Amino acid sequence: MLDNKGKGLDDQEYHCTELVTGIKGFGIEYACIVLSQNKAALAICEVTKRPHGFHRSISAPESRRRQIPRDGNSHRRRRGSMKVLVTGASGYLGGRLCNALLRHGHSVRAFVRRTSDLSSLPTMSGGVALELAYGDVTDYPSLLAACSGCHAVFHAAALVDPWRPDPSKFISVNVGGLKNLIRAYTETDTLEKIIYTSSFFALGSTDGYTADESQIHSAKYFCTEYEKSKAIADQIALEAVTESVPIVAVYPGVIYGPGKVTAGNIVARVIIERFNGRLPGYIGYGNDKFSFSHVDDVVDGHISALDRGQPGQRYLLTGENASFKHVFDIAAAITNTKTPRFNIPLFVIEVYGWLSVLFSRITGKLPLISPPVVDCMRHQWVYSCEKAKRELNYKPRSLTEGLEEVLLWLKNLGAVTY
Repeated sequence: MLDNKGKGLDDQEYHCTELVTGIKGFGIEYACIVLSQNKAALAICEVTKRPHGFHRSISAPESRRRQIPRDGNSHRRRRGSMKVLVTGASGYLGGRLCNALLRHGHSVRAFVRRTSDLSSLPTMSGGVALELAYGDVTDYPSLLAACSGCHAVFHAAALVDPWRPDPSKFISVNVGGLKNLIRAYTETDTLEKIIYTSSFFALGSTDGYTADESQIHSAKYFCTEYEKSKAIADQIALEAVTESVPIVAVYPGVIYGPGKVTAGNIVARVIIERFNGRLPGYIGYGNDKFSFSHVDDVVDGHISALDRGQPGQRYLLTGENASFKHVFDIAAAITNTKTPRFNIPLFVIEVYGWLSVLFSRITGKLPLISPPVVDCMRHQWVYSCEKAKRELNYKPRSLTEGLEEVLLWLKNLGAVTY
């Protein structure tokens, strides 16, 4: 809708006017600005939430409930550009995903909250503007409206914080958000595919073995509220697939890389603590194991899931399996600095976690470490991404290669010195 190649300036202005007058409803309406730069019209569109109720569509047909199961070929995907919605677009993964989708020539609508930090989002790429839709995945009307006219949705919105004073937030966002999207699919005739960003946590720990996509969480024990919410959401996704909802579920590992130091970018945060002397020793004794996924590899995996992923299939977008002790050793080798000389027992880190949580309750600032996070480090989370390599052409980089990039990025930011 925003690809205006071959149109004259007058035609482009008319095209954007259609966005304003032709699509309204469910408590939102489109606003569109046309800017002229170097004789090319650039459309910058926003979806602004109205303070009052439902606004009837002027020229678009009334939304009609989709009957499922349906013929998967009734809205066959066009070659080339697609109109895609990205939830969680302002997040660490979401921002880079929006950028990559624009570079691939897709028309991208970024679903963000009014309070979101949009600094990581591109305004346009390759002459294609990024469209903003304001709302929340827990607010069904705004999510439904954002889905209007889209061919695919990347559902990357999630609450990934290490701890929250109100744990019910994990369920409302991570479970309720997915439920709302599945419901929106049944009400949106144009949607063909949902790429759902799950998590390795949704599959459960793998103490002593390597798991693949066939693993289902035992649901007997959860280290964190985040793990619990993603496991519940995973079951909802599996059930929706049996009702012919075209969900392709992808399961990243511990996502790391340059771009944004968020709660989800735990590797960057731990490296900052280590190189600034606030984490002088190894975390535990190296018995933990996680699967580390570079953010750009995960982004590529998402886009491949759009192009090649089969609805109903699950794909692990994981990477090298290693302990945080190994991460520290690699970082020391890259920077030619000394490795830690001692190990910090997990029970000591857990005490620090409780103190951090207490401090967080006073200041409102989320802790780096919490007791549930320490609990995760008492287990192993080892996964194979062979299926994604085979079917999605997924090519994860080594942990050494990824950490070289992260350390240089943090050094250039002034966050670490070596």
